Amino acid sequence: MPVEMGMWRIDGDSPRRLLRGVLPSEATLEDLLEQDPSILGELLLVIGRQVRTPYGKLIDLLAMDVEGNLRVLELKRDRTPREVVAQILDYGSWVIGLDRDRIIKIANDHLDVPFEEVFAQTFGDPPPEYLGSEVQLTIVATELDDSSERIVGYLRDFGVPINAVFFAYLEDDDRRYLARSWLASNVQTNGTAPARKSGKKAEWNGQDWFVTFGEGPHRAWEDAHRYGFVSAGGGERYSRSLRRLPEGARIFVHIPKHGYVAVGETLGEAKPFDEALVQLEDDWVRLAERDLVAPYRHHKPGEVPPEDDTEYIVPVRWIASAPKNEAYWVTGMFANQNIAGRLRDPFTLERLTAHFELDEETTV
Repeated sequence: MPVEMGMWRIDGDSPRRLLRGVLPSEATLEDLLEQDPSILGELLLVIGRQVRTPYGKLIDLLAMDVEGNLRVLELKRDRTPREVVAQILDYGSWVIGLDRDRIIKIANDHLDVPFEEVFAQTFGDPPPEYLGSEVQLTIVATELDDSSERIVGYLRDFGVPINAVFFAYLEDDDRRYLARSWLASNVQTNGTAPARKSGKKAEWNGQDWFVTFGEGPHRAWEDAHRYGFVSAGGGERYSRSLRRLPEGARIFVHIPKHGYVAVGETLGEAKPFDEALVQLEDDWVRLAERDLVAPYRHHKPGEVPPEDDTEYIVPVRWIASAPKNEAYWVTGMFANQNIAGRLRDPFTLERLTAHFELDEETTV
């Protein structure tokens, strides 16, 4: 049966049904989904709109989830059931064949800033090595007839990763609402979704993070090693992910071109350098008053620094740490240009757990 959604406002003890309005156009719905794809129920990044295929067709929206899997979102518009279903299946057969470079090119053509930066900003993690390992197909509609529902249900029974989502546009005086309902539960279908690669992003263990400590004229590992902290700054794009580190996280610190030098537990949230405290034995002291090798300021003395140039400090209790010349590195270990993110790579975690002599069952 076609899905019908209703909403009622309770005035005292009496319900009053909200009137169903009409979207100016389904393109308006496409605009809303691009602005906030989480309307679909999960965090997504839109990487393309009106993406042209080699066959002269245009995909309404192409999105990606945290695992690097792709979502083809196709609005029904005024097409017949067979047309819209056939169209999205055609799109899916093309999208599943895209390699990493092609996916990134599509994203970079659509986004205002580089794909990897936007992905890390959206999900708090760098993109996985494999992109597009799975593809989900979603028909977006304000309504769907019996025939379309039967076709979608039939395909799902055979393991095709297809679904339909319905939106109702409701009005209540000068307020407007958007209600959503799925044709079927978005759990795994009876079959297996198409997969091109076996290297799916590993599940995060909930505790381990990597931190890239970029040495330079503004910061030095010698200070961080001695006083217990990690830092980043010189622009909001550099400090953003560091500021997301939660208190109590276990972090593994990597120095580019050297290797991993420490593992520790974060003792607080990131603070600007001039406000930052670090823990020495049992006392909290101002880092700016310590004898430091680097300045941790990105401006000349007497200048008022731009707010986004601030160096941010995260205090850390080192579980194990070493000088830079004793950094640990094995070919194949994880390293990334992002400042901080969840460490998922099993190979890297196994090597670091053994190197730093950590108890595999212990969490910080």
